[in-house]
Amino acid sequence: MARRNLIDRIVGYFNPGSGLRRQAARQMLHRAYEGASRADGWVPQRAGASANADHARDGRELRVRSRALVQNVPYVAQGLRSLVANVVGVGITPTWADALSADKLNSAWAKWVKECDADGRTNYYGMQAAAYRAMQQDGEVIIRLRPRLKSDGLTVPLQLQLLEIDFLDSDKTLELATGGRIVNGIEYDPLGRASAYWLFDQHPGDAVRFSRASLVSRRIDAQYIIHLFTPDRAGQGRGFPRIAPVIARVRDLQLYEDAELNRKNLEARISVLGSGSIELLANQDMPAPEGNGAAGALPRTGETLGALASGGIMSMPIGTNFTVVQPQAMPGYVEYVKHQLHLIAAGFGVTYEMMTGDVTEVNFSSARVRMLDFRREAEVEQWSLLAPNLCDRVCRAFEDAAVLADIVHRATYLFYHSTPKWSYVDPSKDVNADLAEVSGGLSSISEKLRQRGYNPDDVFKELASDIEKLRTLGVLDVLSGWRTDAAVATGNTATADDETKPSRKKAKA
Repeated sequence: MARRNLIDRIVGYFNPGSGLRRQAARQMLHRAYEGASRADGWVPQRAGASANADHARDGRELRVRSRALVQNVPYVAQGLRSLVANVVGVGITPTWADALSADKLNSAWAKWVKECDADGRTNYYGMQAAAYRAMQQDGEVIIRLRPRLKSDGLTVPLQLQLLEIDFLDSDKTLELATGGRIVNGIEYDPLGRASAYWLFDQHPGDAVRFSRASLVSRRIDAQYIIHLFTPDRAGQGRGFPRIAPVIARVRDLQLYEDAELNRKNLEARISVLGSGSIELLANQDMPAPEGNGAAGALPRTGETLGALASGGIMSMPIGTNFTVVQPQAMPGYVEYVKHQLHLIAAGFGVTYEMMTGDVTEVNFSSARVRMLDFRREAEVEQWSLLAPNLCDRVCRAFEDAAVLADIVHRATYLFYHSTPKWSYVDPSKDVNADLAEVSGGLSSISEKLRQRGYNPDDVFKELASDIEKLRTLGVLDVLSGWRTDAAVATGNTATADDETKPSRKKAKA
């Protein structure tokens, strides 16, 4: 209930209805959620700004700081490498399935992946990894589709060019007479769709060495641009670095480690304070310190008596008392750093073990649970980001180029993608668990194959071909016998018994 002030009471005395309305209106001013109260002094910065406005204000600074951390902080660099290795791995591979053109397209693709890089540095799967790495580090990356001539000698007249997001003219923002607009270097049509990108011909960072007069952006149609980023907010047109939520925390931890290093240097040093009677310290045989007049003169209060020689034996003045000053080590450093690294790993979206390589505090069960969570997050990126926004676009462009190269007569775009299969945490337990699900009717063989990144039809065809070949060569029965012997040797007697039951029945008969 809102507290009534003097005016409320006076109004309520003369006009109870108005008094109640005033009290109800005052009650509406109070927060329904305590988290929305500003009594704690917390006022979020840039409240109500759009994602594009936030990027225009903070995007470049976040990108610069993210790159600096990846280049200079070991665990951030390792976290990014682990992320790329798990999400992209050896590559997300396409397979064409059209009955009439699949063989030709699959064969042409196997050749084209080696020559698709316009810069000639890697193959298509290497470009996938580089693009994903740049997207997570910088927040976004551009892959430009570069049509080529048939006379260039490529399998299909198409190449890909990987560009850092710096090539995009982020300062270009204006309204167009056509009803569209340009926001942060991206041109949108009146319906809000990206229709073009304004790119520089060279990296702005090279303008220091070359003339900035040539640093003018040009309009490139959107059909030739793949803009890869994670759209976390509705209407978001640009991406933010993955490490953005913990940049400040990483920097604070670096400062803490620098301060700890300085403190450790002090702890490793031993200082000695010398004191004593002036009469006893007087020694006429001692040489005069440089610049101090007659022999036997004593050092002034606060002056150093020299450095301590490591392993040496020194003669000191008679009557000198010594006090050793050695700083004490402060505990808690390792615990604090580990706690911060757990928080940084959570904000970065990888496990603590992936970021640091430290597996001293986990067992099989805990490692498996966290890894399963990470794999679910990785699959979201594989199938909702990389597959539709990168892989589909490249495959469709490849098939269009294959039509121009007269490899196929028309494009059907009938293809599917296979992601890298996950490695087993415990192969024996994982395989047996999958077999138990299949035998119990809780899953199909095809589903288990798909979960491992295989196409079931391809696996079944290959199995049929292998079995037929082994039967033709007359070694299928030999392999079956070896399997039975292996089952007996490993103690899997149930399997061995099942396979030997027919022979036993025959013997009894």
